[in-house]
Amino acid sequence: MSDVDASPGEPTAHTHEGAIDADAFERLRTVRAAAPATIGDALAARTRRDISRGDGRMFIVAADHPARGALGVRRSEMAMADRYDLLARLATALSRPGVDGVLGTPDILEDLAVLGLLDDKITVGSMNRGGLRGASFEMDDRYTGYTIEGIVNSRHDFAKLLVRINLSDAGTARTLETTAHVITDAAAARVPIMIEPFMSQWAHGKIVNDLSANAVITSVAIAAGLGATSAYSWLKLPVVPDMERVMVATTLPTLLLGGDPAGHPDDTYTSWENALALPGVQGLVVGRTLLYPHDGDVAAAVDIAAGLVHSAVPSAVSSAVHTA
Repeated sequence: MSDVDASPGEPTAHTHEGAIDADAFERLRTVRAAAPATIGDALAARTRRDISRGDGRMFIVAADHPARGALGVRRSEMAMADRYDLLARLATALSRPGVDGVLGTPDILEDLAVLGLLDDKITVGSMNRGGLRGASFEMDDRYTGYTIEGIVNSRHDFAKLLVRINLSDAGTARTLETTAHVITDAAAARVPIMIEPFMSQWAHGKIVNDLSANAVITSVAIAAGLGATSAYSWLKLPVVPDMERVMVATTLPTLLLGGDPAGHPDDTYTSWENALALPGVQGLVVGRTLLYPHDGDVAAAVDIAAGLVHSAVPSAVSSAVHTA
């Protein structure tokens, strides 16, 4: 496994607490090459849990970025490219108290299932990864991952989709229409679905999400109205200034996303803590910020976030944000 370059502003090498050993990775490769049918068996055998339990809040670790070609973390363009390193980081995160589950594409969730890491966890299947980062067709964000049928058959607990709304790009129309059908299908199957909306635009050949409060509120209004029913719809939203205005724009249960890891970690944790106190916010869905922290200590970063989400996690953990 290669370490990520540890120069300033980039993630450092990860110390693998409770690391997956070489034999486990060898078994995973053997299953994939010689016994692929047992992948479904591993998913069928995993112990499931209620989505809402305890304090009713949820902390999910996200790892669906690679399938969209988004492998970079801060200045390291290929930070997530080493699959064994990523799985080890996920294993560390999933072993920590207060982590409720994981979000991923089929390849990620199936690796974790074979490795035996999904028992008593919420599993979230990521659906549309076709809007590849940097592609000319990025706004035509097709559903290339899980289907609702696939999520049901794999015994996953949640679906997740990304819907970027670009008023100057015709690819948005197809994405909106398909997304509405997917939300309707999810409700028919009684599968809760996380909708991650953004108002987006092209800038210098790249898609840029507008993170102003007005733009997020507009994206919420559009996303909440997609599908024949919103009964099983959840929102997955960025933490932005004037978050209070954003949260009075919807009655849908909302999870906060971590976004690109930038700025000082303490500032990030404080913004999450403040947003988590708002009515309607049910928890966090965070990936790169915690899996690739500045100091490489995945367990410590995850513990701080878990302490912000769950009151049952020892208060000394959550207080780290104030003392770091």
